[in-house]
Amino acid sequence: MIKENIARILAELPAGVELVAAAKTRTPEEILEAVQAGIRIIGENYVQEAKRAYEIVGKKAQWHFIGTLQKHNVRVKMLEIFDMIETVDSLEIAKEIDKRCAQIGKVMPILIEINSGRESQKAGVLSENAEQVIKEISSLEHVKVRGLMTMGPRFGNPEDSRPYFIETKRVCERIKSLELPNVEMKCLSMGMTNSYKIALEEGANIVRIGTRIFGERSSL
Repeated sequence: MIKENIARILAELPAGVELVAAAKTRTPEEILEAVQAGIRIIGENYVQEAKRAYEIVGKKAQWHFIGTLQKHNVRVKMLEIFDMIETVDSLEIAKEIDKRCAQIGKVMPILIEINSGRESQKAGVLSENAEQVIKEISSLEHVKVRGLMTMGPRFGNPEDSRPYFIETKRVCERIKSLELPNVEMKCLSMGMTNSYKIALEEGANIVRIGTRIFGERSSL
C-alpha cells in the first residue's frame, strides 16, 4: 500500500516540488518501506522517534524536523540526524541550534515557521514580525535561513487553508526582495494530506504528507 500511495503522489506533484513523508507515530519499518518506494525526505515530529527510525534508515533519505521544537531538545545527536529544521520560530531557538551546530562544525538549514492564521494554540512567528526575526537570525554563523513554513488547518474544508498559504507566500516574497545576507528564500513548506493541493496552487515547493502515504494512524 505504501509503495502504491507514494507512486500516485509523486506522479501528480509538479516538477521542483519536494515531498516530505510525515512519519509521526510510524514504525521504522514503515519508514524504510517508504524510502525504498522513492521517498527522499522523512519528516519527524519527535526526536526520540527519529532516533529509532534513523538506526534503520540512516542516510538513505534526508531528515527534516517538522514538530514543535523545544530548546531542551536541541542537542548534538539530534542535529547530527537532521538535514533541515522546518519549525524555528524564535531567535532563542535559532541561537541554541547555532551553538550546538558550532560544536560539530555543521551549518543547519532552517525554515522560519509562520503563524499565518494567528492561532494562539499554534507555534510560529506572526507575519508582521517575520522580517525582524529573520534579520536577527541571519547574523548567526551555523544556521542558514532557507525559507518559510506554515501549518494551516489539519482538518475541515481544504479551501479554508488558502488564506494561510497566500499570506505565507506574501511574506516569503517580501523577505526575498530584501536580499538579506545569509538568507536564501528558496523553500516554501506548506500543505499536508488534507490541504497540499491548495498549497501547491499558492506556491508551495515542499509538501508534508503522512496519512495519504501511510494510511490512518492507529489509535493508541
